[in-house]
Amino acid sequence: MSETALRIRGGRPLKGDISIQRAKNAILPMIATSLVVEEGETVLHGVPEIEDVERAFELLRAVGAVVHHDKSTQTVRIDATNIHTGVLPDELTSRFRGSVLFLAPLQIRLGYVELPGSGGCDIGTRKIDFHHRGFARLGADVQYYEDGRTIIELADKRFQSTLLYLDFPSHTGTENLMLGAATANGQTIIENASVEPEVLDFGNFLIEMGANIQGLGTHTLIINGVDKLKAVEYTPMPDRLVAGTIMMATAITGGDVTIHDIEPNHLRIVTAKLEQMGVQIDIDGSSIRVRRPLDTPLNPINIQTHPYPGFPTDLQPCIAVLSTITNGTSYIRERIFENRYDYVDALLKMGADIIISQNDVCIIEGVKQLKPANVRAESIRAGAAVLLATLAADGESIISNIYQIDRGHEHIEDLLNQLGADVTRIEKQSTSPQPIW
Repeated sequence: MSETALRIRGGRPLKGDISIQRAKNAILPMIATSLVVEEGETVLHGVPEIEDVERAFELLRAVGAVVHHDKSTQTVRIDATNIHTGVLPDELTSRFRGSVLFLAPLQIRLGYVELPGSGGCDIGTRKIDFHHRGFARLGADVQYYEDGRTIIELADKRFQSTLLYLDFPSHTGTENLMLGAATANGQTIIENASVEPEVLDFGNFLIEMGANIQGLGTHTLIINGVDKLKAVEYTPMPDRLVAGTIMMATAITGGDVTIHDIEPNHLRIVTAKLEQMGVQIDIDGSSIRVRRPLDTPLNPINIQTHPYPGFPTDLQPCIAVLSTITNGTSYIRERIFENRYDYVDALLKMGADIIISQNDVCIIEGVKQLKPANVRAESIRAGAAVLLATLAADGESIISNIYQIDRGHEHIEDLLNQLGADVTRIEKQSTSPQPIW
Protein backbone atom coordinates (compact mmCIF):
# COMPACT_ATOMS: atom_id res chain seq x y z
CA MET A 1 0.00 0.00 0.00
CA SER A 2 1.40 3.40 -1.01
CA GLU A 3 0.86 6.83 0.48
CA THR A 4 1.75 10.36 -0.50
CA ALA A 5 4.84 11.81 1.16
CA LEU A 6 7.09 14.84 0.87
CA ARG A 7 10.73 14.51 -0.16
CA ILE A 8 12.83 17.46 1.00
CA ARG A 9 16.38 18.16 -0.04
CA GLY A 10 17.32 20.61 2.68
CA GLY A 11 20.11 23.07 3.30
CA ARG A 12 18.81 25.75 0.91
CA PRO A 13 18.10 29.28 2.20
CA LEU A 14 14.60 30.51 1.41
CA LYS A 15 14.56 33.75 -0.57
CA GLY A 16 11.91 35.77 -2.36
CA ASP A 17 8.46 37.35 -2.06
CA ILE A 18 5.18 35.55 -1.38
CA SER A 19 1.58 36.09 -0.37
CA ILE A 20 -0.17 33.90 2.18
CA GLN A 21 -3.43 31.92 1.98
CA ARG A 22 -6.56 32.99 3.85
CA ALA A 23 -7.06 31.75 7.40
CA LYS A 24 -8.38 28.22 7.86
CA ASN A 25 -9.53 28.97 11.40
CA ALA A 26 -11.65 31.90 10.19
CA ILE A 27 -13.01 30.15 7.10
CA LEU A 28 -14.26 26.96 8.78
CA PRO A 29 -16.87 28.65 11.04
CA MET A 30 -18.00 30.77 8.08
CA ILE A 31 -18.53 27.65 5.98
CA ALA A 32 -20.55 26.05 8.78
CA THR A 33 -22.61 29.20 9.38
CA SER A 34 -23.75 29.21 5.75
CA LEU A 35 -26.24 26.54 6.84
CA VAL A 36 -28.40 29.09 8.68
CA VAL A 37 -29.18 30.96 5.46
CA GLU A 38 -32.61 29.95 4.17
CA GLU A 39 -32.38 31.57 0.76
CA GLY A 40 -29.58 32.86 -1.44
CA GLU A 41 -25.92 31.93 -1.69
CA THR A 42 -23.12 32.56 0.79
CA VAL A 43 -20.03 33.54 -1.19
CA LEU A 44 -16.52 33.31 0.27
CA HIS A 45 -13.40 34.51 -1.53
CA GLY A 46 -9.82 33.34 -1.08
CA VAL A 47 -10.78 29.88 0.18
CA PRO A 48 -7.64 27.69 0.11
CA GLU A 49 -7.55 24.15 -1.27
CA ILE A 50 -6.81 22.34 1.99
CA GLU A 51 -8.09 19.10 3.48
CA ASP A 52 -9.99 20.60 6.43
CA VAL A 53 -11.94 22.81 4.03
CA GLU A 54 -12.71 19.77 1.88
CA ARG A 55 -14.04 17.91 4.93
CA ALA A 56 -16.24 20.92 5.76
CA PHE A 57 -17.64 20.86 2.22
CA GLU A 58 -18.35 17.14 2.57
CA LEU A 59 -20.31 17.84 5.76
CA LEU A 60 -22.28 20.57 3.99
CA ARG A 61 -23.20 18.20 1.19
CA ALA A 62 -24.05 15.42 3.66
CA VAL A 63 -26.81 17.57 5.19
CA GLY A 64 -28.12 18.71 1.81
CA ALA A 65 -26.31 21.94 0.92
CA VAL A 66 -25.01 22.64 -2.59
CA VAL A 67 -21.35 23.69 -2.76
CA HIS A 68 -19.44 25.09 -5.72
CA HIS A 69 -15.70 25.66 -5.22
CA ASP A 70 -13.96 27.39 -8.12
CA LYS A 71 -10.35 26.52 -7.30
CA SER A 72 -8.99 28.77 -10.04
CA THR A 73 -10.47 31.86 -8.37
CA GLN A 74 -10.66 30.39 -4.82
CA THR A 75 -14.33 31.36 -4.69
CA VAL A 76 -16.90 29.22 -2.91
CA ARG A 77 -20.67 29.48 -3.33
CA ILE A 78 -22.89 27.70 -0.81
CA ASP A 79 -26.64 27.25 -1.21
CA ALA A 80 -28.22 25.80 1.94
CA THR A 81 -31.84 26.25 0.85
CA ASN A 82 -32.68 22.55 0.84
CA ILE A 83 -30.76 21.07 3.77
CA HIS A 84 -32.67 18.07 5.10
CA THR A 85 -30.86 16.48 8.05
CA GLY A 86 -29.05 17.43 11.23
CA VAL A 87 -27.28 14.07 11.51
CA LEU A 88 -23.52 14.44 10.99
CA PRO A 89 -21.93 11.25 9.58
CA ASP A 90 -19.35 9.50 11.74
CA GLU A 91 -16.96 8.86 8.84
CA LEU A 92 -16.50 12.63 8.53
CA THR A 93 -16.68 13.84 12.13
CA SER A 94 -14.19 11.19 13.30
CA ARG A 95 -11.41 12.82 11.28
CA PHE A 96 -12.48 16.45 11.37
CA ARG A 97 -12.70 18.27 14.69
CA GLY A 98 -14.11 21.30 12.89
CA SER A 99 -17.40 19.39 12.80
CA VAL A 100 -18.12 20.93 16.22
CA LEU A 101 -18.71 24.22 14.36
CA PHE A 102 -21.78 22.68 12.73
CA LEU A 103 -23.64 22.28 16.04
CA ALA A 104 -25.09 25.78 16.34
CA PRO A 105 -25.97 26.25 12.63
CA LEU A 106 -27.95 23.00 12.44
CA GLN A 107 -29.83 23.74 15.66
CA ILE A 108 -30.75 27.18 14.36
CA ARG A 109 -31.85 25.86 10.99
CA LEU A 110 -33.43 22.47 11.79
CA GLY A 111 -33.93 22.53 15.55
CA TYR A 112 -31.64 19.60 16.26
CA VAL A 113 -28.20 18.14 15.59
CA GLU A 114 -26.76 14.67 16.10
CA LEU A 115 -23.00 14.39 16.55
CA PRO A 116 -21.38 10.93 16.73
CA GLY A 117 -17.86 12.18 17.50
CA SER A 118 -15.11 14.58 16.44
CA GLY A 119 -11.57 14.13 15.20
CA GLY A 120 -8.64 16.29 14.10
CA CYS A 121 -5.27 16.54 15.81
CA ASP A 122 -4.51 14.33 18.81
CA ILE A 123 -2.83 17.10 20.77
CA GLY A 124 -4.52 16.70 24.10
CA THR A 125 -7.82 17.17 25.85
CA ARG A 126 -10.12 19.42 23.87
CA LYS A 127 -13.47 18.58 25.45
CA ILE A 128 -16.53 19.96 23.73
CA ASP A 129 -18.91 19.50 26.64
CA PHE A 130 -18.61 23.20 27.41
CA HIS A 131 -20.18 23.84 23.98
CA HIS A 132 -23.04 21.59 25.05
CA ARG A 133 -23.39 23.36 28.41
CA GLY A 134 -23.52 26.69 26.60
CA PHE A 135 -26.24 25.45 24.27
CA ALA A 136 -28.14 24.13 27.31
CA ARG A 137 -27.98 27.58 28.92
CA LEU A 138 -29.32 28.95 25.63
CA GLY A 139 -32.33 26.65 25.98
CA ALA A 140 -31.31 23.47 24.16
CA ASP A 141 -31.88 19.93 25.44
CA VAL A 142 -28.65 17.88 25.35
CA GLN A 143 -28.86 14.09 25.49
CA TYR A 144 -25.88 11.68 25.65
CA TYR A 145 -26.21 8.05 24.56
CA GLU A 146 -24.21 4.94 25.44
CA ASP A 147 -23.10 4.47 21.83
CA GLY A 148 -21.28 7.84 21.98
CA ARG A 149 -23.89 9.91 20.16
CA THR A 150 -24.91 13.36 21.33
CA ILE A 151 -28.28 14.73 20.27
CA ILE A 152 -29.07 18.38 20.91
CA GLU A 153 -32.61 19.60 20.33
CA LEU A 154 -33.87 23.15 20.34
CA ALA A 155 -37.49 23.92 21.08
CA ASP A 156 -39.14 26.26 18.55
CA LYS A 157 -35.86 26.35 16.57
CA ARG A 158 -34.71 29.40 18.53
CA PHE A 159 -32.22 29.89 21.33
CA GLN A 160 -33.17 31.94 24.40
CA SER A 161 -30.93 34.76 25.65
CA THR A 162 -28.84 34.27 28.78
CA LEU A 163 -25.53 35.05 30.47
CA LEU A 164 -22.70 32.81 29.23
CA TYR A 165 -19.24 32.39 30.73
CA LEU A 166 -16.33 30.48 29.23
CA ASP A 167 -13.93 28.94 31.78
CA PHE A 168 -11.29 29.10 29.04
CA PRO A 169 -11.48 31.60 26.13
CA SER A 170 -11.85 28.90 23.47
CA HIS A 171 -12.09 30.26 19.95
CA THR A 172 -14.44 27.50 18.71
CA GLY A 173 -16.51 27.79 21.87
CA THR A 174 -16.81 31.54 21.40
CA GLU A 175 -17.76 31.12 17.74
CA ASN A 176 -20.44 28.50 18.44
CA LEU A 177 -22.03 30.48 21.27
CA MET A 178 -21.71 33.79 19.43
CA LEU A 179 -23.69 32.34 16.53
CA GLY A 180 -26.28 30.85 18.86
CA ALA A 181 -26.68 34.19 20.63
CA ALA A 182 -26.89 36.04 17.29
CA THR A 183 -30.28 34.46 16.60
CA ALA A 184 -31.49 34.08 20.21
CA ASN A 185 -34.60 35.68 21.59
CA GLY A 186 -33.28 38.70 23.51
CA GLN A 187 -29.87 39.90 24.69
CA THR A 188 -27.05 37.48 25.52
CA ILE A 189 -23.78 38.37 27.24
CA ILE A 190 -20.70 36.18 26.73
CA GLU A 191 -17.97 36.67 29.34
CA ASN A 192 -14.33 35.59 28.90
CA ALA A 193 -14.80 35.39 25.14
CA SER A 194 -11.85 34.68 22.89
CA VAL A 195 -10.14 37.67 21.25
CA GLU A 196 -8.25 35.62 18.63
CA PRO A 197 -8.13 37.52 15.33
CA GLU A 198 -10.02 34.71 13.60
CA VAL A 199 -12.87 35.10 16.09
CA LEU A 200 -13.04 38.83 15.35
CA ASP A 201 -13.12 38.07 11.63
CA PHE A 202 -15.94 35.61 12.17
CA GLY A 203 -17.77 38.19 14.28
CA ASN A 204 -17.47 40.73 11.48
CA PHE A 205 -18.80 38.09 9.09
CA LEU A 206 -21.86 37.63 11.33
CA ILE A 207 -22.37 41.39 11.51
CA GLU A 208 -22.35 41.49 7.70
CA MET A 209 -25.05 38.79 7.83
CA GLY A 210 -27.18 41.06 10.03
CA ALA A 211 -26.11 40.08 13.56
CA ASN A 212 -26.06 42.70 16.33
CA ILE A 213 -22.78 42.12 18.18
CA GLN A 214 -21.01 44.62 20.43
CA GLY A 215 -17.61 44.25 22.07
CA LEU A 216 -15.65 42.38 19.39
CA GLY A 217 -12.00 42.42 20.40
CA THR A 218 -12.83 42.42 24.12
CA HIS A 219 -13.56 39.54 26.49
CA THR A 220 -17.19 40.65 26.92
CA LEU A 221 -19.62 40.30 24.02
CA ILE A 222 -23.12 41.78 24.13
CA ILE A 223 -25.33 40.22 21.48
CA ASN A 224 -28.90 41.23 20.67
CA GLY A 225 -30.60 38.40 18.83
CA VAL A 226 -32.14 38.90 15.40
CA ASP A 227 -34.76 36.76 13.64
CA LYS A 228 -32.62 35.65 10.71
CA LEU A 229 -29.18 36.00 9.16
CA LYS A 230 -28.83 36.69 5.45
CA ALA A 231 -26.51 35.48 2.73
CA VAL A 232 -23.41 37.63 2.21
CA GLU A 233 -20.20 37.84 0.19
CA TYR A 234 -17.04 37.94 2.29
CA THR A 235 -13.24 37.69 2.09
CA PRO A 236 -11.67 36.14 5.24
CA MET A 237 -8.45 37.39 6.84
CA PRO A 238 -4.96 36.12 5.88
CA ASP A 239 -3.62 33.11 7.78
CA ARG A 240 -1.30 34.42 10.50
CA LEU A 241 -0.24 30.88 11.44
CA VAL A 242 0.99 30.04 7.94
CA ALA A 243 2.71 33.44 7.86
CA GLY A 244 4.42 32.69 11.18
CA THR A 245 5.51 29.29 9.90
CA ILE A 246 7.14 30.85 6.84
CA MET A 247 8.84 33.46 9.02
CA MET A 248 10.45 30.68 11.07
CA ALA A 249 11.27 28.63 7.96
CA THR A 250 13.14 31.65 6.65
CA ALA A 251 15.02 32.04 9.91
CA ILE A 252 16.00 28.38 10.25
CA THR A 253 17.32 28.19 6.68
CA GLY A 254 19.22 31.49 6.86
CA GLY A 255 17.05 33.13 4.22
CA ASP A 256 15.54 36.46 3.20
CA VAL A 257 11.79 36.41 2.54
CA THR A 258 9.15 39.13 2.33
CA ILE A 259 5.57 38.09 3.10
CA HIS A 260 2.91 40.35 1.58
CA ASP A 261 -0.81 40.93 2.23
CA ILE A 262 -0.86 40.02 5.91
CA GLU A 263 -1.68 41.84 9.16
CA PRO A 264 1.61 42.35 11.04
CA ASN A 265 -0.21 43.27 14.26
CA HIS A 266 -1.48 39.69 14.48
CA LEU A 267 2.14 38.53 14.74
CA ARG A 268 3.51 41.04 17.25
CA ILE A 269 4.55 38.47 19.88
CA VAL A 270 5.98 36.11 17.26
CA THR A 271 7.94 38.99 15.76
CA ALA A 272 9.26 40.06 19.17
CA LYS A 273 10.41 36.53 20.04
CA LEU A 274 12.14 36.07 16.69
CA GLU A 275 13.94 39.39 17.12
CA GLN A 276 15.10 38.21 20.56
CA MET A 277 16.60 35.21 18.82
CA GLY A 278 18.56 37.49 16.47
CA VAL A 279 16.31 37.39 13.41
CA GLN A 280 16.04 40.65 11.47
CA ILE A 281 12.45 41.71 10.82
CA ASP A 282 11.23 44.80 8.96
CA ILE A 283 7.55 45.75 8.70
CA ASP A 284 6.21 47.92 5.89
CA GLY A 285 2.43 48.29 5.88
CA SER A 286 0.97 44.84 5.21
CA SER A 287 4.36 43.25 4.47
CA ILE A 288 6.96 41.62 6.73
CA ARG A 289 10.57 41.02 5.65
CA VAL A 290 12.45 38.29 7.55
CA ARG A 291 16.23 37.87 7.31
CA ARG A 292 18.91 35.81 8.97
CA PRO A 293 22.36 35.38 7.41
CA LEU A 294 23.60 31.81 7.92
CA ASP A 295 26.67 33.07 9.76
CA THR A 296 24.46 34.82 12.35
CA PRO A 297 23.97 32.55 15.39
CA LEU A 298 20.53 32.26 16.96
CA ASN A 299 19.97 33.09 20.62
CA PRO A 300 18.08 30.65 22.88
CA ILE A 301 14.56 31.61 23.87
CA ASN A 302 11.95 31.13 26.60
CA ILE A 303 8.39 30.58 25.36
CA GLN A 304 5.12 30.09 27.19
CA THR A 305 2.00 29.64 25.11
CA HIS A 306 -1.12 31.60 25.98
CA PRO A 307 -4.37 32.62 24.25
CA TYR A 308 -4.10 35.67 22.02
CA PRO A 309 -2.38 38.09 22.33
CA GLY A 310 0.08 35.66 23.94
CA PHE A 311 2.39 33.37 22.01
CA PRO A 312 0.17 31.06 19.90
CA THR A 313 0.16 27.37 20.73
CA ASP A 314 -0.09 26.60 17.02
CA LEU A 315 3.36 28.14 16.42
CA GLN A 316 5.03 26.62 19.47
CA PRO A 317 6.28 23.54 17.54
CA CYS A 318 7.88 25.71 14.87
CA ILE A 319 9.76 27.97 17.27
CA ALA A 320 10.85 24.85 19.15
CA VAL A 321 12.47 23.61 15.92
CA LEU A 322 14.20 26.95 15.51
CA SER A 323 15.44 26.56 19.09
CA THR A 324 17.21 23.30 18.23
CA ILE A 325 19.99 25.20 16.44
CA THR A 326 20.50 28.07 18.89
CA ASN A 327 23.67 28.77 20.80
CA GLY A 328 22.36 27.75 24.25
CA THR A 329 19.38 26.28 26.11
CA SER A 330 15.75 27.15 25.34
CA TYR A 331 12.70 26.48 27.50
CA ILE A 332 9.28 25.88 25.94
CA ARG A 333 6.21 25.76 28.19
CA GLU A 334 2.98 24.57 26.56
CA ARG A 335 -0.02 25.83 28.55
CA ILE A 336 -2.88 25.04 26.13
CA PHE A 337 -2.60 21.43 24.90
CA GLU A 338 -0.75 18.78 26.89
CA ASN A 339 0.17 16.67 23.84
CA ARG A 340 1.54 19.54 21.75
CA TYR A 341 5.05 18.07 22.00
CA ASP A 342 4.13 15.41 19.42
CA TYR A 343 6.97 16.61 17.19
CA VAL A 344 9.76 15.80 19.67
CA ASP A 345 10.44 12.20 18.59
CA ALA A 346 10.95 13.28 14.99
CA LEU A 347 13.38 16.02 16.03
CA LEU A 348 15.35 13.61 18.21
CA LYS A 349 15.66 11.36 15.18
CA MET A 350 17.15 14.35 13.33
CA GLY A 351 19.80 14.96 15.98
CA ALA A 352 18.10 17.50 18.24
CA ASP A 353 18.90 17.56 21.97
CA ILE A 354 15.52 17.72 23.75
CA ILE A 355 14.14 16.52 27.05
CA ILE A 356 10.68 16.95 28.57
CA SER A 357 10.96 17.74 32.27
CA GLN A 358 8.74 16.32 35.01
CA ASN A 359 6.75 19.56 35.08
CA ASP A 360 6.21 19.29 31.31
CA VAL A 361 8.74 21.90 30.17
CA CYS A 362 10.41 21.19 26.83
CA ILE A 363 14.13 21.87 27.36
CA ILE A 364 16.12 22.25 24.15
CA GLU A 365 19.91 22.39 24.02
CA GLY A 366 21.03 23.88 20.73
CA VAL A 367 23.07 21.74 18.33
CA LYS A 368 25.22 22.86 15.43
CA GLN A 369 23.03 21.33 12.75
CA LEU A 370 20.07 19.00 12.26
CA LYS A 371 20.54 15.91 10.10
CA PRO A 372 18.16 14.53 7.44
CA ALA A 373 15.85 11.64 8.32
CA ASN A 374 12.58 9.93 7.46
CA VAL A 375 9.97 11.35 9.82
CA ARG A 376 6.20 11.54 10.28
CA ALA A 377 3.73 14.41 10.61
CA GLU A 378 1.64 13.65 13.70
CA SER A 379 -0.63 16.73 13.47
CA ILE A 380 -1.00 19.90 11.43
CA ARG A 381 1.45 21.93 13.50
CA ALA A 382 3.81 19.03 14.21
CA GLY A 383 3.86 18.51 10.44
CA ALA A 384 4.87 22.14 9.94
CA ALA A 385 7.60 21.71 12.56
CA VAL A 386 9.18 18.64 10.99
CA LEU A 387 8.94 20.33 7.61
CA LEU A 388 11.01 23.24 8.97
CA ALA A 389 13.53 20.80 10.41
CA THR A 390 13.95 19.01 7.08
CA LEU A 391 14.40 22.33 5.27
CA ALA A 392 17.30 23.11 7.60
CA ALA A 393 18.92 19.66 7.42
CA ASP A 394 21.56 19.34 4.68
CA GLY A 395 20.47 16.26 2.76
CA GLU A 396 17.36 14.31 1.77
CA SER A 397 14.47 13.70 4.18
CA ILE A 398 11.05 12.10 3.74
CA ILE A 399 7.92 13.19 5.65
CA SER A 400 5.04 10.70 5.74
CA ASN A 401 1.39 11.15 6.81
CA ILE A 402 1.33 14.51 5.05
CA TYR A 403 -2.47 14.54 5.13
CA GLN A 404 -1.87 16.34 8.42
CA ILE A 405 0.16 19.07 6.71
CA ASP A 406 -2.38 19.30 3.88
CA ARG A 407 -5.16 19.86 6.42
CA GLY A 408 -3.97 23.42 6.96
CA HIS A 409 -1.38 24.32 4.30
CA GLU A 410 -2.31 24.86 0.67
CA HIS A 411 0.12 23.24 -1.80
CA ILE A 412 2.95 23.75 0.65
CA GLU A 413 5.56 22.33 -1.70
CA ASP A 414 4.69 24.92 -4.38
CA LEU A 415 4.92 27.75 -1.86
CA LEU A 416 8.33 26.63 -0.58
CA ASN A 417 9.72 25.85 -4.02
CA GLN A 418 8.76 29.37 -5.07
CA LEU A 419 11.26 30.51 -2.41
CA GLY A 420 14.05 28.24 -3.61
CA ALA A 421 13.38 25.07 -1.59
CA ASP A 422 13.51 21.59 -3.10
CA VAL A 423 10.30 19.87 -1.98
CA THR A 424 8.59 17.15 -4.03
CA ARG A 425 5.37 15.22 -3.46
CA ILE A 426 6.06 11.53 -3.97
CA GLU A 427 4.46 8.10 -3.51
CA LYS A 428 6.07 5.83 -0.93
CA GLN A 429 5.28 2.44 0.53
CA SER A 430 3.11 2.78 3.62
CA THR A 431 4.12 1.00 6.83
CA SER A 432 0.68 1.30 8.39
CA PRO A 433 -2.60 -0.16 7.09
CA GLN A 434 -4.30 3.21 6.86
CA PRO A 435 -3.58 6.90 7.46
CA ILE A 436 -3.92 8.16 11.03
CA TRP A 437 -6.10 11.26 10.93
